[in-house]
Amino acid sequence: MSERKRQQDRGHRQRLKKRYSQSGIDTLHDYEVLELLLFYVIPRKDTKVLAKNMLGRFGSLKKLMDADPKEIEALPGIGAQTALLIGLVRDLGALYLREKAMETPQISSTGALLDYCMASMGGLKDERFSVIYLNAQNRIIRTEVIQEGIVNQAVVYPRKILEKALKHRASAVILVHNHPSGHIRPSEADIRLTRTLQDTARVLDILIHDHIIVGENRYFSFREEGLL
Repeated sequence: MSERKRQQDRGHRQRLKKRYSQSGIDTLHDYEVLELLLFYVIPRKDTKVLAKNMLGRFGSLKKLMDADPKEIEALPGIGAQTALLIGLVRDLGALYLREKAMETPQISSTGALLDYCMASMGGLKDERFSVIYLNAQNRIIRTEVIQEGIVNQAVVYPRKILEKALKHRASAVILVHNHPSGHIRPSEADIRLTRTLQDTARVLDILIHDHIIVGENRYFSFREEGLL
């Protein structure tokens, strides 16, 4: 890279950082947001071209964030460090949303909780079943992954969920799982599991507040739909 080109690139980076610092992320195009991130792992390249190529390959920032790191790493001009940083940014966002939900005074299916569920599970390729355990004030005690499996084959045991509820001294739980297919309507197995858990939990004086099914950009709430 010539000295002139290097100075132009440095000036461009400084201007983009200043725009973000002064006006926020909503003033930036998606490729500029990605470009800004790439500055920190790619010090001496035209990151605008790389950012546009990456978005062209995956179609959107969300799809890029949800992509397998190996797919990102395989792109021309992109290495393992960039793929690692993108994964870290996604996971930090999910952690932030989880803590935000935990700060909510009372939770059943609040917007903050749904944001966390969508961010942490919406882009997964395989099915995951998690349980959010709540205390008597409906504050989050703990969130645990109960089962992970290949697509549509997660197996969940009610006994396991309720044993953990007793261990954590939870007064209520919220069930959360994803449908990688994107279809968010509950299956018959989802409905049977929820009813079994609800009936068994009632004997233990534990409430099932909700069962949330997450798709890529949507969710289904058993409580909102009158199934709980």
